Amino acid sequence: MGNIAKFEKKNDSFVSKTKNYFKGVKNEWGKITWPEKKQVFVETLYVIAIVFVFTLFILILDLVYKGAFSFLKIN
Repeated sequence: MGNIAKFEKKNDSFVSKTKNYFKGVKNEWGKITWPEKKQVFVETLYVIAIVFVFTLFILILDLVYKGAFSFLKIN
């Protein structure tokens, strides 16, 4: 088998594998079930609320530690 024939065989294999890959992607894309708008909205609100609560918690801890360490400060 010549070099050109080997190249064409490899090229055909690559092209067919690429086509099969994208066919599989298209097939799997059709199986995706997207969440409803209401579900996305509610879960976004949950995330915002949780971030807010943890931010307040860290702020309170920071103030407590800042106050506690201010008593330990030696002039």
